[in-house]
Amino acid sequence: MNIQLKSGDITKLKVDALVNAANSSLLGGGGVDGAIHRAGGPGILKECKEIRNEYGKCQTGKAVITNAGELPAKKVIHTVGPVWHGGANNEVELLKNSYLNSLKLAEEHKIKSIAFPNISTGVYGFPKDRAAQIAVETVQNFKSKFINEVLFVCFDDENYQLYKNLIG
Repeated sequence: MNIQLKSGDITKLKVDALVNAANSSLLGGGGVDGAIHRAGGPGILKECKEIRNEYGKCQTGKAVITNAGELPAKKVIHTVGPVWHGGANNEVELLKNSYLNSLKLAEEHKIKSIAFPNISTGVYGFPKDRAAQIAVETVQNFKSKFINEVLFVCFDDENYQLYKNLIG
């Protein structure tokens, strides 16, 4: 699996799947979630509402998949990362599960290229250095039959440098 690092706007990437750092409502929000919903148009929200109506809210660490609407990507994998509360509430395992369940869903859908944002490091407050380490280790340890390219897309310089140090 080829792991790469990019800086910039995840909504501009032409990959098989973008990962959305969603909230449990799946109805859009701020940060990456809002950007993906705005750029992808109403089709993504419509599918998210259908998923929510059928299964309820998306639990932390879980993932669901929709089409990508007007985005250049083919699919969007929505995952809910944990809110950081100091580390005593299983946040590390939940963040690992966000990456792992996104990768498993990508594998099920025969996704070849996937782009991840920096899940939970914005308003959810997860320490960026720990989140980067969890993300990179989880991807590196995942055995895939289909995924051949993983992009970590960093919107800010701090995350970019952290990932650069881990990926090389």
